[in-house]
Amino acid sequence: MSFKELGLSDGILKAIEEVGYITPTPIQELAIPVVLKKQDILGCAQTGTGKTAAFVLPIIENLIKKGPSMHDPRVLVISPTRELAIQTRDNVRSYGIYTNLKCTVILGGVNQRSQVEAIRKGVDIVVATPGRLLDLVNQRFINLNNIEVLVLDEADTMLDMGFIHDIKKIVARVPKIRQTLMFSATMPKAIKLLANEFLNNPVVVETNNSSITVEKIDQSVYFVDTPNKKFLLLEILKTNTNASTLIFTRTKHGANKLGEILQKSNFYNEVIHGNKSQNARVRALKNFKDGKSNILIATDIAARGIDIKYLTQVINFELPEIAESYVHRIGRTGRAGSVGKAISFCDKAEKRYLNDIERLTKQSITIIKEHNYLNPPVLNKPVYPQKKN
Repeated sequence: MSFKELGLSDGILKAIEEVGYITPTPIQELAIPVVLKKQDILGCAQTGTGKTAAFVLPIIENLIKKGPSMHDPRVLVISPTRELAIQTRDNVRSYGIYTNLKCTVILGGVNQRSQVEAIRKGVDIVVATPGRLLDLVNQRFINLNNIEVLVLDEADTMLDMGFIHDIKKIVARVPKIRQTLMFSATMPKAIKLLANEFLNNPVVVETNNSSITVEKIDQSVYFVDTPNKKFLLLEILKTNTNASTLIFTRTKHGANKLGEILQKSNFYNEVIHGNKSQNARVRALKNFKDGKSNILIATDIAARGIDIKYLTQVINFELPEIAESYVHRIGRTGRAGSVGKAISFCDKAEKRYLNDIERLTKQSITIIKEHNYLNPPVLNKPVYPQKKN
């Protein structure tokens, strides 16, 4: 099937051709016709499968058909992270380049003045993170009374991040008669309950999540005690200094500390997490995308907002406590049809997380049985590689 067969207009077809899209992905093929019919949808597909285009393309098509815009926004997209919000805004602008539609992003971490000014000038589509959106609503800078389409993107992540109360406040501010689109990388019971609350007789669209992620990514795990993880990491990085590497930690402090360790070993790196200012996060991500740095260290808050077409490898320096987060993390590699690589470090305390991950993905992760840190001392001191004579 082609994009033209899905019923998209010439301007959109020209835009997506310039972006490099050739044929629709499974989620796009299933979701676009539903959205074009203005039906509610609950879509489930793994990251890296074109989920954003699956709702943005038909939304743009429907807005074009409806005619000139009003001053207030007609479409509201809620994103869990700043990075994802910016990425979605950029996609809307790319896909709608041959239209007169206006799109802006609303997010925290930066001065709200420019965001307020964009709203005052008039906008068709708003992409927002929950907190800053509610701030502007409460300050009466933005009016949600004319929202025709509400999109809840990466709904499972918003639940994990504790945004459910903010989401309910936002839903209460938009018209009850609307089209609601909910997209998620996983479909736990909580998402289904949320869909029952917010969506009206939705069409459920699912693609095969685990296989999409797993079959394109070479996954492996090292069993290694925590004090030795940094030494094993340095050893891996030295084997391919040109590889673009995204490293995940569980905490902000851990990300900062690891960044300092790598810096002292002459591995220039960028670090992003929730405590970094938005400008710092944007700059770090840009440096990584542009190749100015080959290593990016991040917490899970960044797992959904990083879109690097040819990312060599993802390293889980610490396994996530939530199995779904592992799927999101490794989904940063193996994109755009390329083969990805995911390496995980696992100490004794993390084995239960590994079991949960294998249960979720329904696949055993390859264990690397031979490495320099298999037998740590009883005192749990770091083991240094033996020098070769």
